[in-house]
Amino acid sequence: MAIIVNLDVEMAKNKISLKDLSARLDISMTNLSLLKTGKVKGVRFDTLNAICRELRCKPGDILDYTED
Repeated sequence: MAIIVNLDVEMAKNKISLKDLSARLDISMTNLSLLKTGKVKGVRFDTLNAICRELRCKPGDILDYTED
């Protein structure tokens, strides 16, 4: 897939664990883990908004595009 998920980079910048982010966002660790590893087909805008709000970043900091 040409979409790259950099959630782990933003989490490291903010020094937050998957467990803590999951609790703060009220999103299951499983779903957040799948997003973090890029094993999802899509992400809802309200989920992306909540992640960006919590990590103080922009969607482009989390999602990137490269040609196959």
